[in-house]
Amino acid sequence: MHNSSYIHALDTGLFTVGAPHKDDEGPDPPEQLTAIKLSDSRIALKSGYGKYLGINSEAVVVGRSDAIGSREQWEPVFQDGKMALLAANSCFISYSESGDIVAKSKTAGEEEMIKIRSCAEREVKRTDDLADEDRGNVKSCEVNYVKKFQSFQDRKLRVNEEDSGTLKKARKDGKFHEALLDRRSKMKADRYCK
Repeated sequence: MHNSSYIHALDTGLFTVGAPHKDDEGPDPPEQLTAIKLSDSRIALKSGYGKYLGINSEAVVVGRSDAIGSREQWEPVFQDGKMALLAANSCFISYSESGDIVAKSKTAGEEEMIKIRSCAEREVKRTDDLADEDRGNVKSCEVNYVKKFQSFQDRKLRVNEEDSGTLKKARKDGKFHEALLDRRSKMKADRYCK
């Protein structure tokens, strides 16, 4: 599609390529769409006019539907760091010579590649599978587990005051949780480790 241009919703229910924007300039309100996740591979798009994007029998992208049907479902297709949008007629969206947004191409070439900007926060994937309670030094881990399992009848946090050197050694040996359990059982304030 055009560089630095957004899909622009018209009040007639049709879509066209909007005016070019500067790099630091965001989309205008008619150029903003709301994505609704339908399944792992399909989404629905809603225009600023409250109508869902779909395709008509001439493969023109229109936004006139009040509900999501089979024609209002889209599938983002990712390849080589680029994205194309597959319509319900198994064709990719692009723009025609008249400027309308259509879904007529069976293959995704350069003209069918689009970029979607989102205001949603990215989910950070952790590289390790450590529990939140196990993060940090041994003293903070012990406090986290005491908070998780201790019964607070007098609203006081009871942590074992012995040297935490044994916990450091146990963490290196792979017996960290066993050592934590032994320390909590000595305190006699933890109902889960007796």
